[in-house]
Amino acid sequence: MSLLIRQYAPQNHEVERWLEDNPPGPVDIDCIVTVKLKILDGKCKMPEQEKVVMSELYDAIRFRPRHHLDMGLRQLIREADRILDMQGELSEGLTLHIYELRLMAESRLARPVMKAFKKHIRDTGLLPKKVAVTEDDDA
Repeated sequence: MSLLIRQYAPQNHEVERWLEDNPPGPVDIDCIVTVKLKILDGKCKMPEQEKVVMSELYDAIRFRPRHHLDMGLRQLIREADRILDMQGELSEGLTLHIYELRLMAESRLARPVMKAFKKHIRDTGLLPKKVAVTEDDDA
């Protein structure tokens, strides 16, 4: 995640409202943590503004109980965010460590579970719905 995202990520009342209307369970929390890890390891393909929203969502739920994922990840994520705030990037070693932890987190979540979560956050308006690309759009 770029320094730009961390510097300009406001407290988002939309995220707070969304959480009130869509209280996440422990499996949803695991999905949110996994997306945050993917943002931190630089592999997330979401547009920058969606990364901001997902980071704000993580910040709002970081103390909530998870299903499979270790609460110790919270300290690692907090440290990575602190380093980003101060230095603008993570070291290669820390990025690789986060990547490995993200792969472990993804292995504990069934692929359909993560897909359903991502669909839910789009269907309920936290993130914009994806627009299907047709062959005519590619030309």
